[in-house]
Amino acid sequence: MNLEPNFLDVKIMGREYRVACTPEERPALLSAVDMVDGKMREVAQRTKSTIAERVAVMAALHIAHEHLSGAAAGTVGEVVDTSDAKRRIDAMGARIDSVLAPQQRLDI
Repeated sequence: MNLEPNFLDVKIMGREYRVACTPEERPALLSAVDMVDGKMREVAQRTKSTIAERVAVMAALHIAHEHLSGAAAGTVGEVVDTSDAKRRIDAMGARIDSVLAPQQRLDI
């Protein structure tokens, strides 16, 4: 993984992505990458699907369900302020979208 100030190159399901990321956010982002990569591989293996978009959506739904049900952290009923995390995730998502846009035109 290439480390550049404010960017981090990561690999998920064998594909590389460059994500905007401050040095302070890197450990958490790397943990998130490991989680997403693992969940996507699990979904791909279980469904025998090779369509990356479908695998990503299914993995996202599984992760969201685990989070919302409290299964991931074992904290059912605990109120947590997620506004900062949501802001960071939205920023990362916007950056990923901007990087993937040229790739999507090539896939068509």
